Amino acid sequence: MVRGALSGGGSGSRSGRSRGRRGTGREPVRGSVRGARSGSLSGRPSPAAAMSTLLINQERYAWLRELGLQEENPGVYNGRWGAAGRCGVVTTYCPANNEPIASVRQVSADYEETVKKAKEAWKVWADIPAPKRGEIVRQIGDALRQKIKVLGSLVSLEMGKIFVEGVGEVQEYVDVCDYAVGLSRMIGGPILPSERPGHALIEQWNPVGLVGVITAFNFPVAVYGWNSAIAMICGNACLCVLKLAIISGMKLIIAKVLEDNKLPGAICSLVCGGADIGTAMAKDERMDLLSFTGSTKVGKQVALMVQERFGRSLLELGGNNAIIVFEDADLNLVIPSALFAAVGTAGQRCTTARRLFLHESIHDEVVTKLAKAYAQVRIGDPWDSDTLYGPLHTKEAVKMFLDAVEQAKQQGGSVVCGGKVINRPGNYVEPTIVTGLPHNAPIVHTETFAPILYVLKFKEEEEVFAWNNEVKQGLSSSIFTKDLGRIFRWLGPKGSDCGIVNVNIPTSGAEIGGAFGGEKHTGGGRESGSDSWKLYMRRSTCTINYSKDLPLAQGIKFQ
Repeated sequence: MVRGALSGGGSGSRSGRSRGRRGTGREPVRGSVRGARSGSLSGRPSPAAAMSTLLINQERYAWLRELGLQEENPGVYNGRWGAAGRCGVVTTYCPANNEPIASVRQVSADYEETVKKAKEAWKVWADIPAPKRGEIVRQIGDALRQKIKVLGSLVSLEMGKIFVEGVGEVQEYVDVCDYAVGLSRMIGGPILPSERPGHALIEQWNPVGLVGVITAFNFPVAVYGWNSAIAMICGNACLCVLKLAIISGMKLIIAKVLEDNKLPGAICSLVCGGADIGTAMAKDERMDLLSFTGSTKVGKQVALMVQERFGRSLLELGGNNAIIVFEDADLNLVIPSALFAAVGTAGQRCTTARRLFLHESIHDEVVTKLAKAYAQVRIGDPWDSDTLYGPLHTKEAVKMFLDAVEQAKQQGGSVVCGGKVINRPGNYVEPTIVTGLPHNAPIVHTETFAPILYVLKFKEEEEVFAWNNEVKQGLSSSIFTKDLGRIFRWLGPKGSDCGIVNVNIPTSGAEIGGAFGGEKHTGGGRESGSDSWKLYMRRSTCTINYSKDLPLAQGIKFQ
């Protein structure tokens, strides 16, 4: 069973007008996680009482209904909404106060019907010229853009991101739609010179067929967008699986666009399910490509099941990312970069900086300055415009944070700041800096999805480049230096072995136009820009003989 593979979400809307405090697009819709009524009751609440505690039923969260959300939302979309094979209900909670937002029906029997409908819808979609497919994706992006503020509010509410990050995530989906529109007129292969007279070699690219997308909780909208927008312009149908209510709203937007263009809704299907659905997708021969974003542990299970049937997988897994600061670095860039990379999204990005290597000559100075910067981080309500740092996603994440801090202490580390749970409702922990550990300490080599930064000393370039590469993952890395030779050594074959190799910027903050992904236990997959579109297509080399002769291989001749 694929455990934990399906925690994630997305958002969208078919109708409704977002309402802001100032209408600027930079403020959330009305409502706040502060002062919300508690949903914890003694004993087992009655169904009516349970429904009354849902945030969606509170006046300050009435805007959720503008997104088409209900107390209990259907868990399948394959051209119609439903849940014939219902096998439970998943309730989604607000991490800032741990109160229930709404629920989604999980399904099982609907999976088979949904795959069949998606494969049928693909036959229609694949026949549409790529530029016309790009026009549909453009309309999806425009529809998302019109709802960006209310969708960002929902991301913030359900994932716990600060509001500006919630909006930014929806913007990533919009941006990749814009990118995909241009790409739809460029996908294809070259005409190659043949060594035989009267012959031509053509590289032909066709869609793989059905692309399954299992996204993650921390970037549910963006990851779905990176995959679906590119997959769609390549001519594929998509089936997304995750567990948050946010995706139901987002599917309403996409469904409306497809309906308006008289296209099958199953081109973009949705199933809400648990490990049984994830396992079924991984083993399903009809799943022509399975894109999985999540932990390395679960990713290995997915990869093995897909490989057993010689299927295709696109894996975007964990990262134990490092920033290296040399003695000639501009500390005015280093401090905010390290801060943003380590505490952004409360340390729950796959590109979060978890290791900070400092040259021994500047170690103490940087630690002092960084600790002062940490002390100024504004922690609070994700919807408050002054907040920089919100909660962890779940109570389990808080426990993992505390366990990691304790292990760091036991292995010889010193907590410079943070290390504790914050005494307030929700899953808040203090952003934490740990010093004094060796580069190869077990906890340093462990990816903890929390705001813990291990600060480590180094002396020489060669050793620190090796330390950057010694962890199992290979997602993102960055150095801060003014030495041009060092920069190009960092970019070269003996430099960073990561998929993202930065200079004088943080480990996080990748742009749409570049391919996103990493090496080693990060999975090797690439999403978003550059030539990542090739992963969503199959390539054929075609030899065309337009002559009257038949030259054979290896000089063979028939008499």
